Amino acid sequence: MFRTKTRLFRLDFLVSVAALLFIATLATPQTIDPFENGWTLDAEGSELNFMSIKKGDVAEDSRFATLSGLITEDGKAQIRVLMDSVDTHVDLRNVRMRFLFFESFKYPEALITAQLDPATLQDLHQTRRKMVEVPFTLDLHGVTVERSAEVAVALIDNDRVNVSTTKPIALKLADFNLEEGRQKLQEAAEVTIVPVGMVSFDFVFNRSSPGTPVATAEVTRVAAGGGASAALETKGAFDREACIGRFEILSRAGNIYFGAGSARLSAESVPLLENLYDVVSRCPDLKIEIAGHTDSDGSDAANLRLSELRAASVKEYLQGKGIPESRMLVVGYGEAQPLLENTSAANKARNRRIEFSALN
Repeated sequence: MFRTKTRLFRLDFLVSVAALLFIATLATPQTIDPFENGWTLDAEGSELNFMSIKKGDVAEDSRFATLSGLITEDGKAQIRVLMDSVDTHVDLRNVRMRFLFFESFKYPEALITAQLDPATLQDLHQTRRKMVEVPFTLDLHGVTVERSAEVAVALIDNDRVNVSTTKPIALKLADFNLEEGRQKLQEAAEVTIVPVGMVSFDFVFNRSSPGTPVATAEVTRVAAGGGASAALETKGAFDREACIGRFEILSRAGNIYFGAGSARLSAESVPLLENLYDVVSRCPDLKIEIAGHTDSDGSDAANLRLSELRAASVKEYLQGKGIPESRMLVVGYGEAQPLLENTSAANKARNRRIEFSALN
């Protein structure tokens, strides 16, 4: 009888210990490697937006439609933004943003990089959502700037995570050498634009391959939000209105360069000239005027001749690419049609230009 009670006591004791160990296991937060197998951006489910303010109080929302990115197994995050995919919801406004503001023919992409700390995200499977301060680097328009932003990291399921801004990130245009582009936009659209952009993002990442399952409650998988559909340049021939609008925008770009007093095109001109060729070739029914303009330095006669020669150099470039000579008329206006008074080096630089217009 005594031995039986002893065995029962021992059995009860062992069961109690096992139960306590089980409860302790449940109570102990489960931690895993948050970057296990790495993550890949779901471009269709992600969005990168920016807001600009014009006319004092008119807000315009725009976005970039083509994104790619990843988070490596050691927490290095990278997002690439194709600048030609800027989408303002208006065709010619997209073209202005590409050529006049972002100069995407020179700076085709922006790059966002960050180093994420795994220690801050190890318990994400328990918390489901965390607010994290993330230092990041933004390479935009040939300038690299370091910033920091608070982001919300939300676990959708074991292999899918959402990373989004908790409030817009203010970026000063002057920090990225975008002030000249803002001036060009203001002149083209005849509006005033606030020199600050407000950026927000909503990124979704999928684990590159399934990760270690963890004991958590089931969470309904959230469907992709609907980013992507790229607002890139349309394909095929343009109609007359689209052609004329693009010629006007290219005329304002100011990215066709010559040496001082020379009509020789510099290598820096090639990116814009290639885009010019693309537009002209897709306006096959139009004859275009290529007009040269100079500043006021030098004599009237010399400036008139120089403007003609510079316009002829652009014609020769297009002709070399296959545009028939019969479609192009070269005109030199010299210093007769300045955009601005020739009172400063900056104004003179604006007056030295090549303009394009449709003749028929």
